[in-house]
Amino acid sequence: MKSEKANQLEERLIDFGVKVILLSGKLPRSYAGQHIATQMLRSGTSPAPNYGEARGGESRADFIHKMGIALKELNETQIWLQMIQRAQLLSETEVEPVLDECRQLARMINASIQTARHNEQ
Repeated sequence: MKSEKANQLEERLIDFGVKVILLSGKLPRSYAGQHIATQMLRSGTSPAPNYGEARGGESRADFIHKMGIALKELNETQIWLQMIQRAQLLSETEVEPVLDECRQLARMINASIQTARHNEQ
């Protein structure tokens, strides 16, 4: 059961990374658009491999550390998505579903970190 849930979360993180890739390709070719695209690509594609690394962590502390990195990257991506919305660089219908998924994934990763910290004690 645990492994199935972990696999599902990994798949969602991979799908999220793909959504970020596709969304960044739609940003304007302006300096601002390309800057945000580059930054968001970096942060938005990072959580999936970091989660994969966490799953193979050498210890609970290593797992928590790598999950923390994945969470930080999701939080950064969320901010880039909010900037895209506020600057109206893309339509609300393009950005909102990706932003919602980002928030959901961040909550899931955070809950996993909290559980691991609790079990560590």
